[in-house]
Amino acid sequence: MPELSPAAWSAIALSFKVAAVATLWGVPVATALALLLARGRFPGKALLDGLIHLPLVLPPVVTGYALLLLLGRKGPIGAFLDQQFGIVFAFRWTGAVVAAVVMALPIIVRAIRLSIEAVDVRLEQASGTLGAGRVATFFLVTLPLSLPGILAGATLGFAKALGEFGATITFVSNIPGETRTIASAIYTASQTPDGDAEALALSAVAAVLGLIALVASELLARRARGALS
Repeated sequence: MPELSPAAWSAIALSFKVAAVATLWGVPVATALALLLARGRFPGKALLDGLIHLPLVLPPVVTGYALLLLLGRKGPIGAFLDQQFGIVFAFRWTGAVVAAVVMALPIIVRAIRLSIEAVDVRLEQASGTLGAGRVATFFLVTLPLSLPGILAGATLGFAKALGEFGATITFVSNIPGETRTIASAIYTASQTPDGDAEALALSAVAAVLGLIALVASELLARRARGALS
């Protein structure tokens, strides 16, 4: 494998940073949404489910463009955040985190929702009859029993965030040292004369990291199931 340039290592490090922060933010949000979809009964549930999973069927560029329209400095949400709090997402690494969260959220939600739906409702009802409220029941019964799905979802979400490209490059561009992730670096190298070797090396790194994440997801889920059995 050819030696990677400092810029390539920077892109790999940034990808890990973005994926880690996206996972930390995405898992709690996904858990709340998964619980709502698994146990909630309300009008518009199918619509909410469709909106959550919409990034899976849309071209990633469309998702990125929508984020740019909403969270860009001239967008309704982005302008408010910039003027009131000085928070800017467009063309910043934090924007890459937002794009990664949006793209990984459907995967995380689905894994956690299936795990919550597998929890016997009678156990939650029994907790209620013993005096535990809904919040206590969630943390004492539902959450521990859903742990395999949460771990699997978090790991798969991390892998998805690590390799995110289309929405990220549309929303935050491809700025070296700021928003150039490993996927953007591969694209840049492939478009550069004599950059095929580095593109191939980065692709190999991305493939290895993705495989490690998938294997880790399965092993963590098995260990969690074993601990709960």
